[in-house]
Amino acid sequence: MNKIIQIFGIIFGFGILIFIHELGHFIVAKIYKVKILTFAFGFGPSLIEYNYKDTKYCVKIIPFGGFVSMAGENPNEFTGTEGEYLSLKWYKKILISFSGPLLNYLLAIILFIIIFNMKGIDVVSMNSSYIGSITKGSYMSKVGIKPGDKIKTIDDININTWYDLYFNIRNKVGKRIFILIDRKGTFFNLDIIIKKKSIVITDIMGAKPYITNLKYGFLKSVYLGIKTPIRQTMISIAYIIDEIISFRKPEISGPVGVIQIMSNAAKSGMYDYLKCIAIVSVALGLFNLFPIPMVDGGMIVLFFIEGIIKRCININVIKIYNTIGLIFILIIFFFATYIDILRLV
Repeated sequence: MNKIIQIFGIIFGFGILIFIHELGHFIVAKIYKVKILTFAFGFGPSLIEYNYKDTKYCVKIIPFGGFVSMAGENPNEFTGTEGEYLSLKWYKKILISFSGPLLNYLLAIILFIIIFNMKGIDVVSMNSSYIGSITKGSYMSKVGIKPGDKIKTIDDININTWYDLYFNIRNKVGKRIFILIDRKGTFFNLDIIIKKKSIVITDIMGAKPYITNLKYGFLKSVYLGIKTPIRQTMISIAYIIDEIISFRKPEISGPVGVIQIMSNAAKSGMYDYLKCIAIVSVALGLFNLFPIPMVDGGMIVLFFIEGIIKRCININVIKIYNTIGLIFILIIFFFATYIDILRLV
């Protein structure tokens, strides 16, 4: 049953994220009277087709995303007639390009509002050294540590917060350490050897800090629902800039990584799954706003230049621009997939 839930979660997650993105383009293109040739959910052969006012609406057999096909969108088919995408004013083309990422952000905001209002948020208590929970079969459970224990010292160094605990353990793999435990006023020592490096600060080899759940009213949830995607965006941009400046390769996830994350979230429960969809939706919207040729951000840059020079960009320039973008996107795709596979291995 869990496998079915996970498979459905992956299919629905990818489907809704890309469908919402394409729906944004579709709505604004319709507003500006661009002729929509096809609006599809999924890829491959069609399962259902319906023609309405010169537009073919269809559901396809592969339910990963969708697409909008507009008249005059392909430079090779552009004729310059009314109703074609490339015939529009530069600012209208920018708005059509921007509408896809915008709907991804709106989806994330709605989901975050639902989560904050109905589920609340789990707040990790990092400012104490109490053990909140122990994973069954983990290293910490095997050495005798229990929920409610307080770590007093490690090698005679006072431990007051979870940060103290993490930073005094993480670099001691293979070394013997001495831990003083306070169990409801009873003190005893543990003599252990750290066998595995702890990567996640909130999970020290199966021991986790206390977690409390906070729920919010509707107005506060709306505020946090808007604030969270903005904060996620700023953190992501700052991280990428820092990695570039420091000449380090950024840790990114491609389709394989996203599938794994969605699969785990679907198994964890509805609210974890919705949170995952919201986070990935922000990431998708942000990626599409980057000034990379062929994605929405790259097209926005191109049409902004068109507005500055006050004439249409040459079709051959657009073709070259899109080719460069396709190559760049393929490089990112294969690099991200390679990182995903390494992470899985």
